[in-house]
Amino acid sequence: MEQIKLIILPLIIGYILDLFFGDPRNLPHPIVLFGNTITFFTKHFNKGKHQLAKGAIMAFGLAICVYFAFSYLGIVLLNWNSTIYIVFTSIMVFYGLANKSLLQEGYEVFKHLNEKGLEAGRKRLSWIVGRDTSKLSVQEVRLAVLETLSENLSDGVVAPLFYYAIAGVPGMMCYKMINTMDSMIGYKNEKYILFGRFAARLDDVVNFIPSRITAFLMVLLTLNWKGFTYLFKFGRAHLSPNAGYPEAALAGILNCQFGGPHDYGGKSVNKPFIGENKRTIQNEDIHKLSYINHTVCFTSVLLIIAVHFPYSILL
Repeated sequence: MEQIKLIILPLIIGYILDLFFGDPRNLPHPIVLFGNTITFFTKHFNKGKHQLAKGAIMAFGLAICVYFAFSYLGIVLLNWNSTIYIVFTSIMVFYGLANKSLLQEGYEVFKHLNEKGLEAGRKRLSWIVGRDTSKLSVQEVRLAVLETLSENLSDGVVAPLFYYAIAGVPGMMCYKMINTMDSMIGYKNEKYILFGRFAARLDDVVNFIPSRITAFLMVLLTLNWKGFTYLFKFGRAHLSPNAGYPEAALAGILNCQFGGPHDYGGKSVNKPFIGENKRTIQNEDIHKLSYINHTVCFTSVLLIIAVHFPYSILL
């Protein structure tokens, strides 16, 4: 029964906190600390010779340090007071999840697009994507929102929960550090092509299983046969080894088409098309995606509880 209190209860509390509040912008956040740490080491190491080696040492070192730091902190808190440990773990789960915040950002882009016009929609979209948004059409802005939210359903929801299920808060926070490094330095441009390569590959590895779980849950929970067939037809049709699976699932579910040429840092990148129907994206499509995201998040939490609960009873 102790496992229920220490693993399942914080998971439920953290999930509920994220469901109602989203990312706490005005409170200290571990991801901000992660970002500042990455910036510090990048500034000092990303220069001169051996950038590939230095980037690999930094990425691996920060991931390991985060895992052991949270492991040690958890042991200290648990030995001190189990209630404080539960509070701490609940807050970390809350910080580790990003479902509500991701959906809020997506809705904000649609809102700006509908109420303030194309330019406002482009500007708001630039907050959540890495591509150049200055020349996107209304259709392209809406497609970009759906693409990034489907991809981030894995990165921001399923993957953190997956690593919490395996290794608790240390696993979840280690994943968040790796994912943050990828988002900051995992680019194929002149500045990061060598230094950020290991971080990008490490992110590919840790997202391999979660991305496929995400896609499978998306099609299973919507009972969409086309989404299932699209996983096999278009899952690999992406420059990323992982992002194509959630995108393919969503393209099948919504019967639309993602991909195509995009500009990143002034450079055109031809992404393969995912899906077949070049239909116009409507406002209701983001409502459908919101339902999918919430359902996948809730189901992921239930699956973790289902796995841990029998083991907890036995103990």
